[in-house]
Amino acid sequence: MDILIRKEQEKDYKEVEEVTREAFWNHHSPGCNEHYLVHIMRKSPEFVKELDYVAVDGDKIVGNIMYTEAYILGDDNNKYPVLCFGPVSVLPQYQGRGIGSKLIEHTKMIAKDLGYKAILILGDPEFYKRVGFVGAETYLIGTSWDTYAEPLLACELDTGALAECKGRFFEGEVYEIDKEKAEEFDKNFTPKEKLSGLPSQKRFLELVSMNKPRL
Repeated sequence: MDILIRKEQEKDYKEVEEVTREAFWNHHSPGCNEHYLVHIMRKSPEFVKELDYVAVDGDKIVGNIMYTEAYILGDDNNKYPVLCFGPVSVLPQYQGRGIGSKLIEHTKMIAKDLGYKAILILGDPEFYKRVGFVGAETYLIGTSWDTYAEPLLACELDTGALAECKGRFFEGEVYEIDKEKAEEFDKNFTPKEKLSGLPSQKRFLELVSMNKPRL
């Protein structure tokens, strides 16, 4: 399999939204809103256009990664800029082939060249620890609601970049999705059945519950 990683182009937008919808449909909850997030993220002031990439098999887009600027509000009241990415989308039939990892590793190198020091995300540790992430608690960094959370993960692009960044992570307003607008946007796509009780949904609920107070 010869997968090409290239920048997303405007002509790709609809296809990337389709790919994202397929990748996340019923994954975390019945249906999904990640394709709406992709749609609005491109117009967000937090969006980092230089880190918007797709994975292509021939003429077919099979994966995508998008980044935004975020920050840590330090316990010293300073703001420390970081990156956040998500969603990382790979078509279901292409999952398990390393495409997501390839997108992450490719863009991590570019992010470092652009001068960014670290990336923080909310995701499944079982996957992201394979691509250089560790629990953010390692650096005494918690969620915006002041807990240590198992899914909050960090990756230094420069060694020691997070050593003095003890505080709370804020991923940006674009991730605060209006569910009614997301539902309306989904009407532009082919109807799909919403399912519940799936293993991936149970895993998501398990991860969400892994919080403890940040003392």
